[in-house]
Amino acid sequence: MTEDDEFFFEEDKLGMRVTSGVVKIDKDENNLIGISIGGGAPNCPCLYVVQVFDETPASAEGTLESGDEIVSVNGVSMKGKTKVEVAKMIQSVKSQVIINYNKLHADPKQGKSLDIILKKVKHRMVENMSSATADALGLSRAILCNDSLLKKLEELEKMEEMYRGIIDHILSLLKSHIDMCQVYKAFGDVFAEIGVREPNPSASEGFSKFGETHRTIEKQSIEMLQNIKPVLNDLHTFLYKAVPDTKLTIKKYADVKFEYLSYCLKVKEMDDEEYQYQTLQEPLYRIETGNYEYRLVLRCRQDARKRFGKLRSDVLEKLELLDQKHVQDVVLQLQRLISSFGKLHIECHSLIKDNLISPIEVDLSNTCTFTYPELGVSPYQDDVEEEDEGEEAMPELLGGLTLDDDPPAAMRTKSSKKLEEIDLLSID
Repeated sequence: MTEDDEFFFEEDKLGMRVTSGVVKIDKDENNLIGISIGGGAPNCPCLYVVQVFDETPASAEGTLESGDEIVSVNGVSMKGKTKVEVAKMIQSVKSQVIINYNKLHADPKQGKSLDIILKKVKHRMVENMSSATADALGLSRAILCNDSLLKKLEELEKMEEMYRGIIDHILSLLKSHIDMCQVYKAFGDVFAEIGVREPNPSASEGFSKFGETHRTIEKQSIEMLQNIKPVLNDLHTFLYKAVPDTKLTIKKYADVKFEYLSYCLKVKEMDDEEYQYQTLQEPLYRIETGNYEYRLVLRCRQDARKRFGKLRSDVLEKLELLDQKHVQDVVLQLQRLISSFGKLHIECHSLIKDNLISPIEVDLSNTCTFTYPELGVSPYQDDVEEEDEGEEAMPELLGGLTLDDDPPAAMRTKSSKKLEEIDLLSID
């Protein structure tokens, strides 16, 4: 033991191991390599890297990390030097700095103590508090509290609710449209049956054509539903995959952020403790044995900061993509939905307009009365009747119709004694 070592205890590495190495770092235009240094005389037997700053030569080179010990600079031993002396020595070197170091191999799990976990809980508590509330409760608020990205969770929840309402409304609309398709089909079947049974050729043709028109409407409606199915699938994917995935990424980001803040607070507490002991001129065991506990926390803080930066970048990217999909793709899908219904409406209107069957001529001299007993409905029946014994209600679209042998005089025509024109069915 030398004279310089007589006041230091043997190093307490807390089960961690170190390996030696050499790194060459080129300086930037500001004559810096991008590290901060801690430890050194007169209290600590070693000097170590406190932080490696982003976008600096040391960060780009990637060898040095927080907690690594600096052994020598350009061949000059740092033993017994203060951190100010080491900083000046590095600044005095031009162009390239050669640093001998002892790499600290630390397990981040070892630094995640109960104290860190409790600090994470505290940060979660004060996240949504105002400064006045936190001060009133005696809780300190660290930087990055009330992060704008975390407030995106509330916006995403509102967006979820809006799209859930849109999807529910579309599903209800499509279900009603399917029911209407069944009505069109039943309506067409009834008129087709009437057309087959009608002895008058013109009436038979008119009823059959009108029934086929409704069957065509039903087919076109089903085809339209098939075409807009991808629209519903896209909305479903956006709501139940894209939004939850983004929310999960934000929650992971928040967890890493709270962990990073906890390590920042732990470093500050240990710095305050060191300053207090220096003021009292009392020795601090962890510092005099190499300050490995502090260096472990520094390494954990660095790792948490890296994860924090990466997840923040992921959150920003996913939020941007989600906004683009919300503004562009989702709006486009809703436009497709509306245009599909509009196109179907125009086509159906054209079919009905081109296939009206009123008025129909009936030869009353050969057929004074005509009934369809199989339909089992009283004359001029317009109401919907329900089947007995729980059977589904079937709307009777057209009941049996009986005409008197002697129609009213107002309905006779002057041009023919054999033909009588009546308005059997009018469709607007």
